[in-house]
Parts: sequence; structure tokens; C-alpha cells
Amino acid sequence: MATSKLIVDPLDVAKAAEDTWANAFARIENHYFVNEGWMEQGQLLKAENVNKIKHLPCIIVQGRYDIVCPFKTAWDLHKQWPESQLKVVPNAGHSSREIDTLALLVEATDEFRGLSWE
Repeated sequence: MATSKLIVDPLDVAKAAEDTWANAFARIENHYFVNEGWMEQGQLLKAENVNKIKHLPCIIVQGRYDIVCPFKTAWDLHKQWPESQLKVVPNAGHSSREIDTLALLVEATDEFRGLSWE
């Protein structure tokens, strides 16, 4: 919990000390880790795979100080998918609950609201 946000939230750290919450969080995290996120390492960055989804609109929202998923990963994806928009949150880490990150995610969602998939 100390690595998710740029400014560590003591309430988040305290929550992680609660056995029930910590166990649930660990189970979810480990499920992804054991299954490698259901993707091979670097699978999305391969040109043949990005080409399958390039026609879809994409907004990548990335915290500048994200140490869980470093900026390089977002940059590498954006280079492979130049049609995407890359929005960097200058004062955020990994958490979607950081104020400016949440604002950009809502903005991106609103942008997609009127899309038609016909």
C-alpha cells in the first residue's frame, strides 16, 4: 500500500494491516501473478498483436511516478500504438484513486460514452 500512491496514505497502510483485507488483496494479486495477467511477457507490445486492436480508440492514463507499472511500459505501448492518446499524470503514482488520475480516467470514459460499435 505504500507503493501505490505518490503520497503515501496512512489510512491505506493501516487497512493493509487488517487480516481480512490483507488476505483478500493478496489473493487477488497472487491470482494475477500466478496467471501472469493472462498474457505472455510483452505480448501486447508485439506489433502483430497491437495491429489487432489499433482500430479501437485508446487513452492510456499513466502516473508519472508509478513504480508498480513504470512509465516506460505506457510509453512503449504508445509507440506501438501511435493512434492512442497518452496522458501522463504529473503528480501521481499507480493508484486510480489519486485525484488527478481519477479525473483523467473519468474524462476518458466520458469521451468514449458516445461511441458506436456498429
